[in-house]
Amino acid sequence: MIRVAAVGDIHMGPESRGTLRPAFETLPDCADVLLLAGDLTRHGTPEEARVVAREIADLAVPVVAVLGNHDHHDGRADEVTAVLRESGAQVLEGEATVVTRSGLRIGVAGTKGFGGGFAGRCAGEFGEPVMKEFVRYSRRRADGLRGALEELGRSRCDARIALTHFSPVPDTLAGEPPEIYPFLGSYLLAEAIDTAGADLAVHGHAHFGAEHGMTGGGIKVRNVAQPVIGRAFHVYCLPDGGHGAAPTRGRSVRPLPVAGRPPP
Repeated sequence: MIRVAAVGDIHMGPESRGTLRPAFETLPDCADVLLLAGDLTRHGTPEEARVVAREIADLAVPVVAVLGNHDHHDGRADEVTAVLRESGAQVLEGEATVVTRSGLRIGVAGTKGFGGGFAGRCAGEFGEPVMKEFVRYSRRRADGLRGALEELGRSRCDARIALTHFSPVPDTLAGEPPEIYPFLGSYLLAEAIDTAGADLAVHGHAHFGAEHGMTGGGIKVRNVAQPVIGRAFHVYCLPDGGHGAAPTRGRSVRPLPVAGRPPP
């Protein structure tokens, strides 16, 4: 069994120091990897990133992250990424990484993703240049995710996980105002996940959304925004894939109780 701890939208600032560390220190007892699904800071400053870095530094499990829109707000995403990497986290954007725990290879493909909406109610590459660039930006993020998942498929991982900030499906947005769905995710991410294959997709961003969803291809999606899961992290279990060479569809994913509390 592969145990995946995940949380997003922790939005840390100076007064958040130490709020997550006690829960994160319990991770070796219940998880093999920690995934951070973006919006780790409030305004995307290096100072806020250093708060996050102290929470995750020297943990006994690997940490893999993507950035969110808040982490880009100050225009210093490269600096935020550098701070997190110095703490030992692997920060992905259209990239893949493989971590090994207890002899099992866990592959994570990550991208921030972007908006644009979902099938039947989505933006198209038509009209003004700024609209076309909006959609092309979202497509580039999705293409990067697909390429990273395909790379993992060639690496014979025991499990493959798609990690994004924006949502790939509308299911996990239930509870959010429908008017803002196009700004919360894109069907292009789900297309990338279904095309390349994965065992689980994890995202954040939708604070008032729902935890459970599924792509059209049957891959389970989990919204791990902290306001949704209501704790420091949630743990999902994936069966050992054995070979992990072929795309997988709809494997069982079940949550485990975790003692961690969310910060105030």
